[in-house]
Amino acid sequence: MSVAQGRRVSDLFPDFPWDTIAAAKQRAAEHPGGLVDLSIGTPVDPTPQVARDALVAAADSPGYPTVLGPEPLRRAVVDWLERRFAITGVGTDNVLATIGSKELIANLCVQLGLGPGDVVGIPETAYPTYAVSAAYAGATAIATDSRVAFGPQRPKLVFINFPANPHGRVVGREHLRAWVDFCRETGALLVSDECYLEFVWEGEPASVLDPEVNGGSLDGILALHSLSKRSNMAGYRDAFVVGDRSVVAELLAVRKHLGFMLPTPVAAAMQAALADDAHVDEQRERYARRRRVLRDALEGAGFRIDHSEGSLYLWATRGEPCRETIEWLADRGILAAPGDFYGATGSHHVRVAFTATDERIAAAVERLA
Repeated sequence: MSVAQGRRVSDLFPDFPWDTIAAAKQRAAEHPGGLVDLSIGTPVDPTPQVARDALVAAADSPGYPTVLGPEPLRRAVVDWLERRFAITGVGTDNVLATIGSKELIANLCVQLGLGPGDVVGIPETAYPTYAVSAAYAGATAIATDSRVAFGPQRPKLVFINFPANPHGRVVGREHLRAWVDFCRETGALLVSDECYLEFVWEGEPASVLDPEVNGGSLDGILALHSLSKRSNMAGYRDAFVVGDRSVVAELLAVRKHLGFMLPTPVAAAMQAALADDAHVDEQRERYARRRRVLRDALEGAGFRIDHSEGSLYLWATRGEPCRETIEWLADRGILAAPGDFYGATGSHHVRVAFTATDERIAAAVERLA
């Protein structure tokens, strides 16, 4: 596939969603009090000092890093899973460092050899990169939250995401266990995006890595995690995947040839951040306050909030097409993400991030009132 042949890889993908709200962003920015951007869930609070110190201490790193990630970092992942979620049965050879979670998701179908004729399951209302991963490989994506929807087709890979982006739904172990069983019965690889696992507001966090979910075996399972949100390290591009040892080994073999290497100073910062719980607990408190006041303001302005038990977003609706809601908010200097970014089922919702500063959240609350 080449430009010379009149075909471009970019033709595989839809228009970049954020480009479609440029006019609304400009309109919101004209508000006398300035723009309140609640459209992208980008962290704005300081990166923890423990991570910054570790990054600086490892700055003299003249040699190439490893593709797998250094052993101490992978050990920190194993310890974090046990300490925070009581997950046991994971070894360092079940862990692979990645250059952010989006990179891994987008490349995963290609790197695992999927292609035309293969079926990939993605959530019905979902982060767009799952569909991009399937499209990049030339595979067929089926958007569904029901295992029945696959019919006689046998998917090669199924993405799930809880706590979910955009709508924040949280599910329990029984729900995850049903997906594990389905994928094992059909021979599909189950890929669980768990980047928001430390931000569950209602209910309990549950992971496919939990032996109560997977029966004590990681066969056919991958879980994706990131430090972007938990540690305000989105700019570091640091994440990891945990799961089936044979799949991790295959990804390692492929990624060695492609040069996907996490920089050594970033790995050191990750290791330090994973070992420190205090900064995450502090950040949870910040987000909990912002979530509470923003939710109250949206409901007071006539919005209904659906799901939103976890993640860093409120899934809000005024019972009208989402683009109309985007314009209503833009008139008040507020920018949100239209729900149709995430599939047709989101056409009457907007995703409102509460990752802005306290000052900007307060401005949004005032304008909604």
